[in-house]
Amino acid sequence: MALTDYHHGVRVLEVTEGTRPIRVINTSIIGLVATAPDADVATFPLNQPVLVTNVYNAMGKAGTTGTLKKALEAIAAQARPITVVVRVEQGADEAATTTNVIGTVLADGQRTGMKALLSAQARLGIKPRILGAPGLDTKPVATAFATIAQSLRAMAYVSAWDCETVEEATAYRQQFGARELMVIHPDFLAWDLVANADTRSPAVATALGLRAKIDNEIGWHKTISNVAVNGVTGISKDIYWDLQDPNTDAGLLNAGDVTTLINRDGYRFWGSRTCSDEPSFAFESATRTAQVLADTIAEAHMWANDKPLLPSLAKDILEGVNSKFRYLTRAGYLVGGSVWAVDGEINTADELKDGNLVLDYDFTPCAPLENLTFRQRITGRYYESFADMVAKA
Repeated sequence: MALTDYHHGVRVLEVTEGTRPIRVINTSIIGLVATAPDADVATFPLNQPVLVTNVYNAMGKAGTTGTLKKALEAIAAQARPITVVVRVEQGADEAATTTNVIGTVLADGQRTGMKALLSAQARLGIKPRILGAPGLDTKPVATAFATIAQSLRAMAYVSAWDCETVEEATAYRQQFGARELMVIHPDFLAWDLVANADTRSPAVATALGLRAKIDNEIGWHKTISNVAVNGVTGISKDIYWDLQDPNTDAGLLNAGDVTTLINRDGYRFWGSRTCSDEPSFAFESATRTAQVLADTIAEAHMWANDKPLLPSLAKDILEGVNSKFRYLTRAGYLVGGSVWAVDGEINTADELKDGNLVLDYDFTPCAPLENLTFRQRITGRYYESFADMVAKA
């Protein structure tokens, strides 16, 4: 017996086995791309992801020109979310600005424009999940945002750029097929402190703030539709809407997967659909649920990597994920979900021996109640107890 093996007494060996708690990822972080020629360059250097934890303080450093300050004002009117800001150079014309917003990867590996959002996790330790470039989201920008949103498992909100009519807006939406995009038409109006008048305020900026607010107060399973917004005074175009009539401007826009704006007990977004070409992800809530679950489950299991692949390890993983699914279902984030071990045709002895384990899970996201129908009937049966009602009157 080696000397180090001998012990006359009691030992405690700490064993870290069993299920591990799974923490849901932070979904309310905004990724904002904006211009601000007169912003404080130390606070907002060009093409660098900047962490903003106090939106009001950031507004004081954002200057007065470009899109940054107005976007921060619209966001702050809804919530005080953590925001990653990428300031880009305002070009000589719309095309040049669009190029700057889309950005590129330089020879030294530095990312510019919206691509700098991909560097946020490495530089700032956070990943933006709610993306937009209010007032700058031309069609090429919207197209590029779909790619960035897919990489970040995020949602990007874009305007129906240069669309004046309902028909133009619905036709514009048909040019996209990504579940990570939501098209919004038209814009809000808000009071401009410089112009001393109501001016056009990009609805996308309000959507970013509202999405973060809903995530924090209700959850990622609730769409942005039918929630009153703050800080707006009107809608930039007349949108005819009636709660009981689908044959309206709002009804046509929603039927074309375009989220619109209405005024009913306050100004609101009306519409919950994405640009998905896959019907399973037509609703914003379905897309975000899939994104949240994918990252939550993956990120929560780094601890399992490189541990001995034993049946007990697989069981711990399964029990942990199923426990989280039960919690999310009880809390109303999911209709249901479960995980299970794939049969031996995939998890063969050779695959397991090679360190590969495949687990399947499914889930049912919460669909928004989009179409509520009451069936009305007229009847005389309540007169049958007329004499009794008279006696009790």
